[in-house]
Amino acid sequence: MTFTVKANLIDIISKETYPAEIIISDKKIASIKRIEESLDTYILPGFIDAHVHIESSMLVPSEFARIAVKHGTVGTISDPHEIANVLGIEGVDYMIANAETVPFHFYFGAPSCVPATNFETAGAVIDSQDIDQLFSRKEIVYLAEMMNFPGVIYNEDEVLRKIAFAKKHKKPIDGHAPGLMGEGMKTYFDAGISTDHECFGHTEALEKLKHGVKIMIREGSAAKNFNTLIPLLKDFPEQIMFCCDDKHPDNLIESHINDHVKRALKEGHNLYDVLRAASYNVVNHYNLPIGLLQIGDNADFIEIDNTDDFTIIKTYINGEMVAENGKSFIQSVEAPIVNNFNCNLKQPSDFKLKSEGGKIRVIEALDGQLITHEIQADTLIINGFAESNIEADILKIAVVNRYSDAPVAVAFIKNFGLKSGAIASCVAHDCHNIVVVGKDDADICKAVNAVIKAKGGISLATETEELVLELPIAGIMTNLPAEKVAELYIKLDRRAKELGSKLRAPYMSLSFMALLVIPELKLSDKGLFNGKSFEFTDVFVK
Repeated sequence: MTFTVKANLIDIISKETYPAEIIISDKKIASIKRIEESLDTYILPGFIDAHVHIESSMLVPSEFARIAVKHGTVGTISDPHEIANVLGIEGVDYMIANAETVPFHFYFGAPSCVPATNFETAGAVIDSQDIDQLFSRKEIVYLAEMMNFPGVIYNEDEVLRKIAFAKKHKKPIDGHAPGLMGEGMKTYFDAGISTDHECFGHTEALEKLKHGVKIMIREGSAAKNFNTLIPLLKDFPEQIMFCCDDKHPDNLIESHINDHVKRALKEGHNLYDVLRAASYNVVNHYNLPIGLLQIGDNADFIEIDNTDDFTIIKTYINGEMVAENGKSFIQSVEAPIVNNFNCNLKQPSDFKLKSEGGKIRVIEALDGQLITHEIQADTLIINGFAESNIEADILKIAVVNRYSDAPVAVAFIKNFGLKSGAIASCVAHDCHNIVVVGKDDADICKAVNAVIKAKGGISLATETEELVLELPIAGIMTNLPAEKVAELYIKLDRRAKELGSKLRAPYMSLSFMALLVIPELKLSDKGLFNGKSFEFTDVFVK
């Protein structure tokens, strides 16, 4: 098929904009001719999310793509780490197979940390030999985020073998080193790791940039680092990429990488620097065949109204128009159900924590951040058990092993704000056990059992109600259309806030409270964990 597009071409390679006539033939840019016409719209390369876990949208890849193209996204660098922690390589295969059913550029990584640590229970293991085999597949283009930064710094054999196999196959290696600075930072990145999407401070990111690291500015549903890091684009335009990392369905319906672009331009950043961070820098770093509107490239581009409003009019992938004026032409695809969920229903007594008196260590959740702080508080003791202290906003948090019946891990958390009820989810990075926060054991148990009965999902429970968004695919995704998922998610989110939560995204924040590789204090199914010292710690202060 051959067709012609006339528009103002934003050429991010030559860094110039001019009226052009572009001929697309056989999915490629066949010719580009400068013309002397006054044209109303602009065309430019489509956007690429430089680091995302598709699973966090609760959508299968095909459904994620159906929504993302509305926002001008034509590709993603996708880490299938979440489903891999549930199903291993079978989960990676699942994501690749589903991605191939739609016209969208999905590029996947070999998950480097399955499980993320040895301090939690996962559903599978991917070792260094598996990594070597994964790199033989054309769909696997990089070693996904090396979350075990202590393993790199202290030369753990298995960690170094995974890095060595990435180098053997000449694949880029993604980083994950929140707060890491100084000599530890140098050791980590000198091992061959080249990116980091976990910077939450300007000084930290600046030190890494000066060391040659590519920094991904992340703005997701929970972690929001854009405002802190975007000033770095001015001085380090070639080292900046945009990513979302984790995007819940309600937020994906609203926007994707186009939000980064609009905000960066509104703050006065150079047009070409911004657009390169959204496409060119990603293509170059990962050596992708995604088109950049040059002769001979794949015809991957978007059309917008103007560079002020930046409304996406059309999205093209491989010369096919996949979205126009907010309507996606990608069709929903029914995906098979796969899962790994093997625990039985719980009793309220399973969540009891016998008091040892004195003070307790409390996870302090921070709105808009994945990091937490450790604080200490007096124990509220009732009948010999440590309980939630609603007045102090210190609630009970628990993690339930979803892969087998085991004792429940219980601790305490601040800033979730619930005055009654409980919220639970087995979208819980990285092992996707069930994490729950609530007022009392009865509500906590009810919320957990709603997830268990669905064999995956997010839930809310009070004495008189039970709400659940079922996620039967690996316990973390669904076949429902994105719009329906967003509707159900919004209902749960709104109800959690009605119960008192002041967090912008309580369920997304909840999902990271079991992520041990993000400091400072987190909870796994095996106990309370200090992410700075990388060891278990006691709930009660001795």
